[in-house]
Amino acid sequence: MAERARYTLGTFGLEIGMVAVAAVFAFPVYVLVVLAFKPRTEWAQSPLSLPVELYLGNFAEAWEKAYLADALISSVVILVASLMILVVAGSLGGFFLARCLPRLGNALYFMFLAGMILPFQLALIPLYQNMRDIHLLGSPVSLILFHGGIHLPLALFLYTGFIRTIPRAYEEAARIDGASDFQVFALVVFPMLRPVTGTVLILCGVFTWNDFMTALLYLSGSDWATVPVTIYSFVDQYITEWGIVFASLLIGIAPVLLVFLLLQRHMIKGFTSGIKG
Repeated sequence: MAERARYTLGTFGLEIGMVAVAAVFAFPVYVLVVLAFKPRTEWAQSPLSLPVELYLGNFAEAWEKAYLADALISSVVILVASLMILVVAGSLGGFFLARCLPRLGNALYFMFLAGMILPFQLALIPLYQNMRDIHLLGSPVSLILFHGGIHLPLALFLYTGFIRTIPRAYEEAARIDGASDFQVFALVVFPMLRPVTGTVLILCGVFTWNDFMTALLYLSGSDWATVPVTIYSFVDQYITEWGIVFASLLIGIAPVLLVFLLLQRHMIKGFTSGIKG
């Protein structure tokens, strides 16, 4: 019988170190939440103490003064359209790369992976010029096309690796029954891609929602400003009203945090399957 692992002083020290690291990361979140639920008079006297009672006035003022309703609509439209492009193009492309001739599939696969290595900042100026030339600056279409293209290599990487783990027997049985290639993908393969689709939605969705620099370049001054750009402009104006500022930040991160909590079960499964593939 194998000897049980002993709880040593080194294990205790490791646990203390992990708790300390967790506290370092949790402290800014604590400050953000605490100040968002305090009135000005309370956080000015004791900013780090827990609120005596939950004060929601900061959220009402932030919602009204920062025009977060319009910003949330803009961000949701851009996010949903970008993710639809990534899921459709990524799954179809991944199916082709996983099932075509090995030499061709591998060559295209590594070519797309190069898009994950090169930073998009290298093409920032040419992309901006292209959007300007086709008159898309100030339109959400510019940001949808940008995110639909910039995150496509990651989506292809995850979908291709996951599809390679799916036995071909399912597809062959469908073809014997007379299904076309598209029917095989739509009716047999795609329903099996739920875990990796959750991973794509989380990873690409967080990047798209939090994008600030591209949204500032493409949509600044328009009616389609996203949440990060709107909060940036709001913070610059109300820099001394920390309660209102932190309340606006909480409103901005709440949607993406909710989506992450709903889809986190699928994230690790889909990501590890893509790596093994």
